[in-house]
Amino acid sequence: MEKEVNMGMENSSEDFAKMLEEHENQRSESKIIDGTIVEIQDGERVLVDVGEKQEGILNINEIKDSEGNILYQPGDKIKVMLSGFRNERPIISHKKAVAKEKIKEFIEKNRDNLEELIIEGKIVGKNRGGYIVENSEGVQFFLPNSQSFFKTKPEIGRKLSAKVLKIGENGDSIVISRKKLIQEVAQRRKEIIDELMQEGKVVEGTVKKITNYGMFVEVAPNVEGLVHYNEISYKGPVNPAKYFQEGNKVNVKAIEYDKEKNRLSLSIKATQPDPWEEIKGELEPGDVINVTISNIEPYGAFVDLGNDIEGLLHISEMSWDKKPKHPSEYVEEGQQLDVEVVEIDVENRRLRVSLKNLLPRPFEEFLNNYKEGDVVEGEITSLTDFGAFVKIGTIEGLLHNQDLGWEKGVKAKNIFNVGDKVEVKIARIDKENEKVSLDRKSLQESPLQKFAKTHKVGDIIKGKVKDIKDFGVFIGVDEGVDALIRNEDLYPLKKEELKEGDEVEAVISFLDTKNNRLRASVRRLQRMKEKEALKEINQDEKTTLGEIIQDKLKK
Repeated sequence: MEKEVNMGMENSSEDFAKMLEEHENQRSESKIIDGTIVEIQDGERVLVDVGEKQEGILNINEIKDSEGNILYQPGDKIKVMLSGFRNERPIISHKKAVAKEKIKEFIEKNRDNLEELIIEGKIVGKNRGGYIVENSEGVQFFLPNSQSFFKTKPEIGRKLSAKVLKIGENGDSIVISRKKLIQEVAQRRKEIIDELMQEGKVVEGTVKKITNYGMFVEVAPNVEGLVHYNEISYKGPVNPAKYFQEGNKVNVKAIEYDKEKNRLSLSIKATQPDPWEEIKGELEPGDVINVTISNIEPYGAFVDLGNDIEGLLHISEMSWDKKPKHPSEYVEEGQQLDVEVVEIDVENRRLRVSLKNLLPRPFEEFLNNYKEGDVVEGEITSLTDFGAFVKIGTIEGLLHNQDLGWEKGVKAKNIFNVGDKVEVKIARIDKENEKVSLDRKSLQESPLQKFAKTHKVGDIIKGKVKDIKDFGVFIGVDEGVDALIRNEDLYPLKKEELKEGDEVEAVISFLDTKNNRLRASVRRLQRMKEKEALKEINQDEKTTLGEIIQDKLKK
């Protein structure tokens, strides 16, 4: 607007005076007289007697109303404006006469405050000197080019506002100035803004328009400022539409004025005490406070402390669940609850709170209800390549693949689905790391337990070599049952001569079903055979010892 004012100043006052003089000269010879309708010819023109045996001609449209009805008939008196002669015939106009009468009435009606009036109208015509502007009452005004203050030529019908600049000498014309109004508005705006920028100045304004980035507030006629959404509340950015409607009255304070952009910035929160300063030193981490859930987002919820301060309750602070759900699963908008302050940063206006810190710790609750060795039923919550996590009370325990059962190579994800119920034993509780190991295998009868029903220590068994280790050899003696022959128990066999698949005969030397261990000995079997050979020697003196032993070994 200030640029427009400066541009307007460049037009010389001499040009304006010349235009105004031409406009007045055009009207100086005009006069309004009473005429009499003589005849309406062919429905197109009207002959009007203006005196002295002279008749002027009117277009029929000049005596029709907006609906096309003819308002006068021959013999009726009618006011016309006589503006000269053409070919000795008077030039008359009924509409111009009516327009002049309206101007006179307007001037008389507003004589005491003409200079203060703001004319609202639209352009209805143009001439060499400027524009004809008509208001809603049909009163016409003259707007000189030099006072129009248009950057580009306006079209007919454009609406505008202007101030009265001058009344014509005959009192039947009004010259208006858009430039004058703009200059006055700019000057008044500057004065109001200067006053607003005084420190501590708080004024009442009216919300005129709400946008997604803030709202425009009118603090005086033609003076609006923007309240950015950051300046509405100390909570931080808020949606103005949630708290205000157009037409609401609000208290604001001017915080910045950009002269170059002619932009005024206002603040609502600056009119109120800073709540962050009020809680400084009053609130510490660990304090328990009551809050209201004000807004829920996918990552957490904002809580209102009730004094224009908001804190964040992150989803990770809502529950002890390792894989928390959506925040709406734990809290709802409007809900009041107690939370613990975990971080408060007054300088950066940041507050974090926790709900889970006030809830029982799941692991402590678990320890109160369960112990190692308990057999329980749990629900599978997730499956992995290495096992399954099973919900036991308030925690999840790990059932490793190797503890599923006695069948080797089986994976949990191949035999279970999430949600399946499974019976397990609590094998180990790691209190320090809050981990629980589960076991399903120990609840099933092992192959060795089945084997032990028909075998005992001292029984002779046969098996094929399955694996050769540094410390001995494993032989398979039954389905799912392997026996270990340690190096010292292999004699008289030689380990280096053995290979997978070779059949070996031995005697059971150790059988422990609790720890699933089975050992055998070739050496002990050899001794047993030697004892039997000695018995036969005693029974048959005719047979030599060497022959008996040799015969036994052949067997």
